[in-house]
Amino acid sequence: MSDGELVGIVLVSHSAEVAASVAALAKGLAGGGVDVPVAPAGGTEGGGFGTSSELIAAAAASVDRGVGVAVLTDLGSAVLTVKALLAEGDELPDHTRLVDAPFVEGAIAAVVTASTGADLAAVEAAAAEAYTYRKV
Repeated sequence: MSDGELVGIVLVSHSAEVAASVAALAKGLAGGGVDVPVAPAGGTEGGGFGTSSELIAAAAASVDRGVGVAVLTDLGSAVLTVKALLAEGDELPDHTRLVDAPFVEGAIAAVVTASTGADLAAVEAAAAEAYTYRKV
């Protein structure tokens, strides 16, 4: 299976370092068999903390393979930025979905599931299911 058939994943964080690290962790834990298109979109264009609609839109375009893009976010204003982009209608690729999931665990579940060739609904469900992972 080529990455042309895989759901893309965008990880939006207020920190470029956090987004990049979670992307690397998720890809590393997914194994080396299939290269899921994952892009971090962290911080602002100037390198500060925050979110950038331009960085998010560019990340989504970079992972879009025509079968869907799952976007996971870290904090509230990142959610608002993605929702605003989705409402505009032409800033993000078709079939882009904001996924309600914990950032780290959801990202890992999304990437692992996408690596199997699952569709966008299955990737979203796997990421959302990460809310049920108990640590005690």
